[in-house]
Amino acid sequence: MITLYHLGVSQSDRIVWLLEELGLPYKLEWYNRGEDGLAPPEYLALHPTATAPVIRDGDTVLAESAAICEYLCQRHGQGRFTVGPDQANYADYLYWMQMNGNLMALFFSKKTLSDDSPDLMKTLIERREHAYYSYIEQRLGEVDYLAGDELTCADIMMMFNLTTLPLAGGRSIDDLPNTQAYVERVTQRPAYKKAMAIAGPAATPPA
Repeated sequence: MITLYHLGVSQSDRIVWLLEELGLPYKLEWYNRGEDGLAPPEYLALHPTATAPVIRDGDTVLAESAAICEYLCQRHGQGRFTVGPDQANYADYLYWMQMNGNLMALFFSKKTLSDDSPDLMKTLIERREHAYYSYIEQRLGEVDYLAGDELTCADIMMMFNLTTLPLAGGRSIDDLPNTQAYVERVTQRPAYKKAMAIAGPAATPPA
């Protein structure tokens, strides 16, 4: 059985969502953040990079959301929620699968800004943020899901940025109607609702 090592209020909630979409049995091991907001020492011992999420599948221990998504879908999900090289929307799928890294980097870059930060750095971050979110809004005005007509791992990778990051001071989507409609549509999925009840930002550790 797959074990997911879940860090409270982290990107590991998307893996719970994917597991629920795939209907795979799994064991959830919950780790609370310390008073400093960081992962506890026992979580840091799970993987050399000390980042969430981490899964164990037999002898395989794997970190990084995108890698875990592909692994679970290809190894246990018959390729569901992925797009293959022979499909017309393959390039779109690859692109949007990687966007999470850009948005997370942007989020943490903004967190490091202060009044003393160089104006050029502030301008660059503002320009990047505008470009990324404008493109997301444009894309979601053209298609129902980021890679095309159906939900894929690209959407599973994206949602944390649009739902949880704003709660932590990230960019709001209140001025992005296409993006808002997309979030509303995706969050109505039964697997998403179940996953957020289990491991979302408002969830609590199981008794």
